[in-house]
Amino acid sequence: MKFAVFNHKGKKHLGRLVDSETFLECLDIPESAFEQDGVVSLINRPSPNVTEKISVSEVEFLAPVPRPRRNVFCVGKNYYAHAEEFAASGFDSSAAKGAVPEAPIVFSKLPETVEPTGTSIKLDTTVTNTVDYEAELAVIIGTPGKNISRENALSHIWGYTIVNDVTSRDLQGHHSQWLIGKSQDSFCPMGPWAVTADEIDLADTSVKCWVNGELRQDSNTGLLIFDVPTIIAAISNGITLKVGDVIATGTPAGVGIGFKPPKYLAAGDIVKIEIDGIGTLENPVEEI
Repeated sequence: MKFAVFNHKGKKHLGRLVDSETFLECLDIPESAFEQDGVVSLINRPSPNVTEKISVSEVEFLAPVPRPRRNVFCVGKNYYAHAEEFAASGFDSSAAKGAVPEAPIVFSKLPETVEPTGTSIKLDTTVTNTVDYEAELAVIIGTPGKNISRENALSHIWGYTIVNDVTSRDLQGHHSQWLIGKSQDSFCPMGPWAVTADEIDLADTSVKCWVNGELRQDSNTGLLIFDVPTIIAAISNGITLKVGDVIATGTPAGVGIGFKPPKYLAAGDIVKIEIDGIGTLENPVEEI
C-alpha cells in the first residue's frame, strides 16, 4: 500500500493511494501527529477512518517523513560498480582499504536536510561547486530493536521510500568524513510515496536516475554489496534502532563523480529518480 503526506487547499493531510492510483483517501489522523513524523504516525496505530477522497493531480506532496526524529542513517559504497568509480575519484577517504568495503560504511545526514519532491536542491556556490546526486532506496523502521540478527531484520521494516543522497564531493573529501558534505541544507530529497514492506522485492527492484532527461544510474537492489538485512544487523549492533528511523541503502554507479570529467549538478538541472514499486522523486537545482 502507498501512503503520502501532502497539502491540499492550504491544509496538510496524510493519505493512502486508491482507485488505480488516481485518488488519495485522507486519513483521520490529527495534523499534530503527522506534521513531523508523516507516515511514521501510522505505525502501531489502529486503522484510521477515511475523511474524504482527493485527486492525486490536485495535491502538493510533502516528504513522507517530513522531519525524521534522528539523523538519517546512510550506507556508502554499497554497489560494486559505484564502489569502484568512487574509489577512483580521488574523494574517497576509505579507498586506502580497497574499493570494495569489507563491512558496511555507515554515516548520517541531519534531519533538516529532508525536502519533498518538487522543491529545489540548493547550490550555495560560496561553499561548494561539486554537488552530486545519489539515487537510493530507503528503509523505514517499524519495530525497534538492538543487536538485530540478519535472519530477523526484515521483520523490523515498516516500509520503503526514495531518497536522493545529495553530496558535496569537495567537502566530503576535505573533511575526511561525510557528515558535512552530506548534510548541507536541502541535501536529502525524499518521497513522494512511502510503501509498505510487502510492496518491494529487495532481490529485484530497479533503481534509476536521470539528469535533464539523460539516464545516469540504472541498477537493481539485487546488486547491493550488503543487502538490507545485513545493513540493519550492522547498524543495530549495539545501537537501538527506533520506530521511524530511516536508512538509505546506498547508490549505484553513474553518479556525477564517476564521469570524466565529472558531471556535477548546476543551476537549472532536473534530477529524477525512479524506483519500481514506489514512484518518482523529481527535484530542480537552484543556485542561492
